[in-house]
Amino acid sequence: MDALSEFLGSVSSIVWGPIMLVLLLGTGLYLTLGLGLLPQRKLGYGFRLMLGGRKVEEGHKGEITPFQALTTALSATIGTGNIAGVATAIFLGGPGAVFWMWITALVGMATKYAEAVLAVRYREVDANGRYVGGPMYYIRNGLGWGWLGWLFALFATVAAFGIGNTVQSNSVAKALEGTFEVPTIITGLVLAALTFLVIIGGVKRIGRVAEHLVPLMAILYVVGALVILAFNAADVPGALGLIFTDAFTGTAAAGGFAGAGVLAAIRFGVARGVFSNEAGLGSAPIAHAAAKTNDPVRQGCVAMLGTFIDTIVVCTMTALVIITTGAWTSGETGAELSALAFDTGLPGGDMIVTLGLVVFAFTTVLGWAYYGERAAEYIFGTQVILPFRVLWVLALVAGAVGNLGLIWTVADIMNALMAIPNLIALIALSGTVFAISRAYFKAQKG
Repeated sequence: MDALSEFLGSVSSIVWGPIMLVLLLGTGLYLTLGLGLLPQRKLGYGFRLMLGGRKVEEGHKGEITPFQALTTALSATIGTGNIAGVATAIFLGGPGAVFWMWITALVGMATKYAEAVLAVRYREVDANGRYVGGPMYYIRNGLGWGWLGWLFALFATVAAFGIGNTVQSNSVAKALEGTFEVPTIITGLVLAALTFLVIIGGVKRIGRVAEHLVPLMAILYVVGALVILAFNAADVPGALGLIFTDAFTGTAAAGGFAGAGVLAAIRFGVARGVFSNEAGLGSAPIAHAAAKTNDPVRQGCVAMLGTFIDTIVVCTMTALVIITTGAWTSGETGAELSALAFDTGLPGGDMIVTLGLVVFAFTTVLGWAYYGERAAEYIFGTQVILPFRVLWVLALVAGAVGNLGLIWTVADIMNALMAIPNLIALIALSGTVFAISRAYFKAQKG
């Protein structure tokens, strides 16, 4: 077992090494420049579409509203990465890592935009009459490379049971056991039951739950962070200054923090940024393909907000609380560091982190259930849907009580393997994205 763990750890280090991070950032930068900074210029337009996205115009085809598609995608991305991931990035890379998370998000907006544009452009109607899409479909229908689309679907199906299922149930079980002494088996059974009640209704029920639960929890978490920052308002400018300066100079050792160089800030900032917002992994476009819309660009403008909200808003709140309270020098890492920071800034603040971790993990399970189901359907057909859902809820119980050392590593590897075919398709089909976007906004002006 030790040899297997060591081997998988080596594979994970390779697939998530500098080459992959450069590919993810490079693709985002290329798309950003090719689109003429469209995601940044049209950010306000995207928010206007989002706020109006609860209504669907007559004749628009799809399964869920554009807003539900966004919140379904956000349900999968706003999760442990926003709490534990940010803390880990700061622990390993110093406050400067936060700056590189921001950079990853800013170029990642273009990646997420392109993913959604292609997802709607190349989506299909399955044997059950539902609109389905994502990288496997735009790889096959846009490039004609069915084998590469099949590989993406395989990697996504396996990855879903790791990062979107067992890892999440384990995180919830450990958090509730540590804070409230709830037995892990009880957590697993309750989580499985709640999940089954939602996913048995398909993407429409997932969308309805997501559009209410995700905004509510995100707002509560951000408000809790803002209260702490209000108490530490005098330290906020210094925290922001530390983020910017340490991004280019490295961070000296302080307290329990061992110190970190510039390369560490870049590496862990980019890596955790990608894990948090999933731009480039190819997961979110599976949700956006189900949106009731007749225009790929409109959904792209809504989709890119997911990266902005996830990293620029939610992750920044976590980071500023950790830095302004001084908890980043404590020597703690992961969710424990975030909990310490919130508790230091606000008595009982660790409850915000625990509650956030539980709800965010639950919504991640729902979002990834849909991703995994669509990927499995691509490989096996619609007959796999019910068996997949049953296996999904059973895996939640196993994840809650199990030791997930190897599962974490395998999930990391599968996520990287998902990204490779998706990035190839984004670059190869970038001309289509640019042309569709130019035509849309030219027509808007006309």
